[in-house]
Amino acid sequence: MEIKWLEDFVTLAETSSFSRAAEIRNVTQPAFSRRIKQLETWIGAPLISRATLPAELTPAGRNFLPMAQNAIRMFYSVRELLRPPAEQGLVRFAALHTLTITFFPVWLEELQRNTRRFGTSFIADRGGIEANLSALTDGEADFFLTYAHREVPFHLDRNKFSFQTIGSDRLIPVSAPELRLGKSPVTATGILDRPDTAKLTLPYLGYGYSSFFGVALGSLLSRHSPFRRQTVHESTISAGLRELALMGAGICWLPESLVEKDISSGSLVACSNDRTWTLDLEIRLYRSSEKTGSAMVEAIWQSSKALTAAQPPSVGE
Repeated sequence: MEIKWLEDFVTLAETSSFSRAAEIRNVTQPAFSRRIKQLETWIGAPLISRATLPAELTPAGRNFLPMAQNAIRMFYSVRELLRPPAEQGLVRFAALHTLTITFFPVWLEELQRNTRRFGTSFIADRGGIEANLSALTDGEADFFLTYAHREVPFHLDRNKFSFQTIGSDRLIPVSAPELRLGKSPVTATGILDRPDTAKLTLPYLGYGYSSFFGVALGSLLSRHSPFRRQTVHESTISAGLRELALMGAGICWLPESLVEKDISSGSLVACSNDRTWTLDLEIRLYRSSEKTGSAMVEAIWQSSKALTAAQPPSVGE
């Protein structure tokens, strides 16, 4: 059994597409399919139903998914603990997946204009809030880059951990221009604002209940005028849900920074013009106040403060 087989399987579970998962994993689709088959042979049970489109997990696959995710996290956590970061010269970041592909590259480029260049290392997004925070509290990471919202608590001792607000974003409801509702496609633009929506059961792409966005949306949906929805897929990774939204699989709340190009091109549309359906988010950088780390870690912290004071970076505006 190889760790890449587990990573392939988790990627496929997140995208529900063999072709898209193969692209993300940077292999050909035939090679990707062979690796999934090798994993199923090793497990001794089919994990993916190949008779459906998009691809769905079998009952065995659903049971195995959290085990695969935990195994991947454990493997990389052990590697991080055993690899001396000072010898590698890398600054270690734990970060939510979306921020690694939207906010971080631009922020890093701006930051390195004011400090000497440095290498970075990412600890994979662990899905749940507490699991991601543990990378910082356990000393695996020098920094934790995350979204934040007043209604999503972070259980961190303020005397031991400090943060900077270094940017902003918004979580907005989007969909493909048409939603598949039985045999009759429905125009999705502004669908949450239409009075006849109450008669419909809308397909919904969710985050579950342990991830940051899952908790934030639970609060939003509980206080808003409810609409009938049926969850058709769950994932803690926004990029995977975006792929399904582009296919017309359902409504999904996604970071504006992730989908602004899709909205501009018309591939995705806003499901509401009412700002009460959106969540305004902070982007925060956390660090330990007790363990100052290397001189470079301190230099990054101070440069980030200066950068934010001069021109707070933001996305989705």
